[in-house]
Amino acid sequence: METTVKWATFLVPGALILGLLALLLDLKHKLFFWQLYTTIRMESPMSWGAWTLMFITPLSMIWVAGYLKEIIPGWNWKYKVLENSEKWINENRKLLAWIMIIFALILGIYTGILLSAFNARPLWNNPILGPLFLVSGMSTGIATIMWMSKNHKERKILGKIDLLLIGIELFLITHMIMGFMAGPSVQLEAASLFLGGQFTVSFWVFVIILGLIFPAALEILELTGFKVPIAIPAMLILIGGLVFRFIMVEAGQITRYLY
Repeated sequence: METTVKWATFLVPGALILGLLALLLDLKHKLFFWQLYTTIRMESPMSWGAWTLMFITPLSMIWVAGYLKEIIPGWNWKYKVLENSEKWINENRKLLAWIMIIFALILGIYTGILLSAFNARPLWNNPILGPLFLVSGMSTGIATIMWMSKNHKERKILGKIDLLLIGIELFLITHMIMGFMAGPSVQLEAASLFLGGQFTVSFWVFVIILGLIFPAALEILELTGFKVPIAIPAMLILIGGLVFRFIMVEAGQITRYLY
């Protein structure tokens, strides 16, 4: 598993940089983005997300630097200060790993918490959204590593972890919908988008069935000894996770308290 994780770590900095670039492009006043990093507001999910991204992006690059010589034979840093830095990184990998795990958990849950802070949007104003986004992100991350892995034993371990995460995700989605159904009229209206409304097919087909239940069934078959191309469940989980986020963002903008 260590070799696959090494290669998977190369994806993290790239994904974070692309995420930062997308956020910058989405801003109306792009020249003033730096002001977000001169203010710390503990009660603001956006502030938490901005500062977390600022810390985890260079940390992920430092983490990757510690593996370059193992992944790329003959790699030479050329400067002694960089060689010494790499030596320090390798000696403190466990410490760096724990720091990155903490930041990764904050980053994974913050998007859902950011949306849930919009009180004017009934679909987003839900405490389950944060944990749901975190578990969904962990599942798609495991699916990516599983897809990259060439070791059958490694894939079986990852498949068991992913099955657990899929079960938790289905549990959270069920309780989210049940919470809407037990709420006031605006939340009933929000739930109706998935229960007969315009997002019914995309949600139940691409997220629940193809994105969660079907991949889980394929992973169970794999664990019981059947030969299943790992790319199929992994790809379905990744597509399901992406569609879920698109749906939650789009549907949330439709729901409102004002009439």
